[in-house]
Amino acid sequence: MAEQSNQNESTPSAEAPQAAPETTTKAQPATEGQVVGPGQRQGGGGRFGGPGQRQGGGGQRGRFGGNDQPDDGFTEKVLCINRSAKVVKGGRRFGFSAVVVVGDKKGRVGMGQGKANQVADCIRKASENARTQLVNVILRDTTIPHEVLSRYDGAKVLLRPASNGTGIIAGKTVRAVCELAGVRNMLSKSLGSNNPVNLAKATLHGLLELRDRNEVMKARGKSIPEPEAATAEEPAAAAEPVAAAE
Repeated sequence: MAEQSNQNESTPSAEAPQAAPETTTKAQPATEGQVVGPGQRQGGGGRFGGPGQRQGGGGQRGRFGGNDQPDDGFTEKVLCINRSAKVVKGGRRFGFSAVVVVGDKKGRVGMGQGKANQVADCIRKASENARTQLVNVILRDTTIPHEVLSRYDGAKVLLRPASNGTGIIAGKTVRAVCELAGVRNMLSKSLGSNNPVNLAKATLHGLLELRDRNEVMKARGKSIPEPEAATAEEPAAAAEPVAAAE
């Protein structure tokens, strides 16, 4: 009887439940914003809703949103931006200083400096400071009237006039100052320090030392004779002695 019971237990019963057949179900599409994979999202809605796009803030240009420069006919160039750090108890506090040159390319130019905790603020302050320090530069057509050697601290700049088509042969700092002043043809040479602030100030001092011929004659109390128009009789009179000598 014991062996018969063991045989009955080892054989599977006819009434044992069979395994359920596998059924294939159609995968439902993921809803908007639902995670469908490792590190991926169903691209339907974006952040603010819409077909895979983000609703932008329209009309902004650049990082600071638009051009805030005043439209007064002046052009400005940033010569350099320096960063300084102050160590405090909580860490470091960074500050920025900028040097900006402003000019109308018609004989007026100025240089300014500004300091702030943000780059945009220091550039704006430097631009406003440059507009309050505009000076007039004497030019002769598209070049300078004469040669000049200017110094400021360790910087030494030599400026020379040039003929039309030469262009501005100068470095970055000297070129920016002279272009905004209205010079188009000039030769220059930096003979001292390469500090952009000192170079810009030396160039400005050199441009301010320029003098026109009429201005110098007036300062000496002399009058400049106006050139007389050549007549047709003068060449004929000059040719007669030559014919007589032959």
